[in-house]
Amino acid sequence: MKKSSLYFLFLITLLFSCEKRDFQKESGQIESFAEMVKAGVKPLALGPPMTSAELDLFMPEVKRISQKYGVGFYRESALVQTDLFPVSSDEGKEVVLFYKGNTLKAYEDLKQELAEENISAMRKRELSRRFGRLLGYPTERINDLLAENSAFRDLEDFGIQGLEVKWFYKDLVKAKAFYQTTLGLELVEESESSAKFLISGDSFLTLQSIADSGYTGAEPKSVALAFLTDQLEGWYAHLQEQKVTIKYPLKQNPGGPHDGFVAVDPEGYLLEFETFFQHPENEVLMPELAELQPKSTIIEGNLQFKGSVVWLYYKDMLPAELFVEESLGLTKSADQGWAKVYRFSQHGYLGLVDGLRGMNTFSPEKLVELSIDLENPGPWENYLKANSPDSTRKANSFKDAGGYQFRF
Repeated sequence: MKKSSLYFLFLITLLFSCEKRDFQKESGQIESFAEMVKAGVKPLALGPPMTSAELDLFMPEVKRISQKYGVGFYRESALVQTDLFPVSSDEGKEVVLFYKGNTLKAYEDLKQELAEENISAMRKRELSRRFGRLLGYPTERINDLLAENSAFRDLEDFGIQGLEVKWFYKDLVKAKAFYQTTLGLELVEESESSAKFLISGDSFLTLQSIADSGYTGAEPKSVALAFLTDQLEGWYAHLQEQKVTIKYPLKQNPGGPHDGFVAVDPEGYLLEFETFFQHPENEVLMPELAELQPKSTIIEGNLQFKGSVVWLYYKDMLPAELFVEESLGLTKSADQGWAKVYRFSQHGYLGLVDGLRGMNTFSPEKLVELSIDLENPGPWENYLKANSPDSTRKANSFKDAGGYQFRF
């Protein structure tokens, strides 16, 4: 038999096999995606990869579903290649894009930028994230896909086991007595120049002597620490009885997202005592807090803490949020508009605050450091050596978008 006859027979067989397909699975997939695009859950959705012959037969169903949900469609023969998916996943196949409004133009612009010559790995990663956002993926999912298909890793991949806030004092003895006696925290480690206290679970506060620390003590603090408790009134009465300076008195707002008050420690660090309530901005946070076992202090009345939020202050919130979500891999637990709360460890939270609206302001210098207990600090250090854009970074440390120093 001639080669041309064999080729003709192959085409007939292929077309016959496609005609026999009912495409029920693919139809269900694109109907689900079209509905999500209509609802605004996904700006852009991708149909399943198909051969050109298969898609020819499937196009009537594509048109029917797009009309049913009032969304546009575009037949794409060369989907953008990013770090989100393996190249082999759609090689030699076509996909249908479902979209609304100007989303297709956003995709075409992205495709053009990805086609630039000599694109750097960092630039491709940024554009890959942009494609992920077009597909409606949360940052956590984008991070997972990047880790599966590229050299990217975030801090979460190296096993976060605890968070320690470190403050610096001229009179360490006085500060230590305040936290051990007045607040009743458990002292877990100490030396001549430091004292480490357990707040709850894997959340710690360390007091460090200013001597030989590299700080002068004149730097703005640009930090506050919130103690999470369900015993606000008890703590407020206790601190008043102990003559502790109160910066903001107890505020209770029925139906609001949180109540609290703010005290001041011996050298001016702000201590917020806070209770969160069920509220639209706390819908992720409340189930997390419900799982936490409180830690009792030595204060009469069995006063306790569930955990802590270390509040950091920023000049520009967006870079701070992107760093926390993309580089550290943290997920948002509460959104207060000008303040965001991220879960760092089981009992320790990181709060990002707009420096123009919070209790403190942004400062390039700050009298605070944070230490992270990592399961695998060595591999994280190696990753930073190879990937960190900060040429001033020192070993086993990094700085965030606001210049806060993290050690591990």
